[in-house]
Amino acid sequence: ISWPHQRGALPGHQCVDTGKHQQEWFMPWGPNQCERLRSFDEALAKRIEANNIVFAVHIPLPHKEMSPWFQFILVILQFDIAFKMYNQIEDGAMVTIDVGLAYRDDTVSEWTKMAHSFEQRKLSCNFTTDKTFENEGRYYECDLLPFMELGSVAHKYYLVNVRLPVNERKKVNVGIGEIKDIRLVGIHQNGGFTKVWFAMKTFLTPSILIIMIWYWRRITMMSRPPVLLEKMILALGISMTFINIPVEWFSIGFNWTWMLLFGDIRQGVFYSMLLSFWIIFCGEHLMDQTERNRFSVYWKQVGPIVFGSFCLFIFDMCERGVQLTNPFYSIWASEVGTELAMAFIIVAGICACLYFLFLCFMVFQVFRNISGKRTSLPAMSKARRLHYEGLIFRFKFLMLVTLTCAAMTVIFFIISQVNEGHWQWGGHTVEVNSAFFTGIYGMWNLYVFAIMFLYAPSHKRYGDDQSSGDAGANSGEDIQLTTTITHVDGPTEIYKMTGKEAQE
Repeated sequence: ISWPHQRGALPGHQCVDTGKHQQEWFMPWGPNQCERLRSFDEALAKRIEANNIVFAVHIPLPHKEMSPWFQFILVILQFDIAFKMYNQIEDGAMVTIDVGLAYRDDTVSEWTKMAHSFEQRKLSCNFTTDKTFENEGRYYECDLLPFMELGSVAHKYYLVNVRLPVNERKKVNVGIGEIKDIRLVGIHQNGGFTKVWFAMKTFLTPSILIIMIWYWRRITMMSRPPVLLEKMILALGISMTFINIPVEWFSIGFNWTWMLLFGDIRQGVFYSMLLSFWIIFCGEHLMDQTERNRFSVYWKQVGPIVFGSFCLFIFDMCERGVQLTNPFYSIWASEVGTELAMAFIIVAGICACLYFLFLCFMVFQVFRNISGKRTSLPAMSKARRLHYEGLIFRFKFLMLVTLTCAAMTVIFFIISQVNEGHWQWGGHTVEVNSAFFTGIYGMWNLYVFAIMFLYAPSHKRYGDDQSSGDAGANSGEDIQLTTTITHVDGPTEIYKMTGKEAQE
């Protein structure tokens, strides 16, 4: 389970559709296997037309079964095309494929149709040597093409039948070179990784839920209404709980093909909430008392985050939304779609980096603001000075942890976007270990837990007892060296101290 995904070649065979038995599905092996061809050259020798050749692929390999623990199936397509002087690949050549998908749950029952579609894929092939008669028979180097994505693995066996219909009058599959073979690569989630992932979610859900209820109960016990920062911390806890709830357990027993889309939506909600929280978290420690506690002040920063999240949602709906009814659809199949998708991924990565730089700038401003307030510390009594120095040290540490968490989140987001599209643009990818996925997920939960714990009001004093300035901090016995001390005008002493109009 060191890698979250498994991939492997799916060997296929050429079958002949003789038309004698009115066969709907062609099985490449087994007791009811089709009449097989060794190669397309044999079909030419036997004068079998291209319209009567069916490429059959069984998922998984013989003597194996698929499992709901695999969560999804992604299949990639690659053509083996030989160079011929009088049958070269034309510029902008499009391959039309007639593809069908069927399933069954045992080895003897009939295949049940799951999907059927006519799809087009643009060939992107290079011939690296000179195009001469001497080099005839050498293969083009062709890019991988998106083929199919299933959002659930509810059945044990799947069968894919692919035809390449030829119609010279309508220019269908003309000018695509001499196709020698079709190769498919299957990718699915590692079953062992899925079990670890589910176990983590099951354990972390009650942990965050309990601390969130405890946190909000502390807030409601205060005599003052909750401030914006406290509301945002609660919203962050809710979004973390939303992404934690292990609804994936139901995918083991139910054929819920929309689980991938739902998972993306949950991830997007959490991203937008986390990024918005960091902006407001830093901003609330910069604003003066008149501007604080007003969400409208942050619309310039939060607005683009919400807009970007909405764009991600639309982009996802354009692909995975359509795949709910047609698993062979891909936004990468068309030239315009590919350019849009590539541009989207690049822009998303650039925006994520710019966001991190802006957050670094805000944290720098917060540090400078706190350093300005430290000038009043020497005038305080020793005990009180030590108390505030401890608070400042812990708050700076928390801000550095926030920056680290933000950096890891941005890296994770960029890698996730690259891995989403890497098969569609040449196969270059960044292999990510399972520990990285679980580590980032655990980091988010730990961060949210720590924020709610540190910013919960102190259990020692509530209400108006504290409204008498900072008198309680003058006696050494009452000093609490944590960031959880609550004030009437804000959640922490640091929050109160960083306000431009704060009392010295």
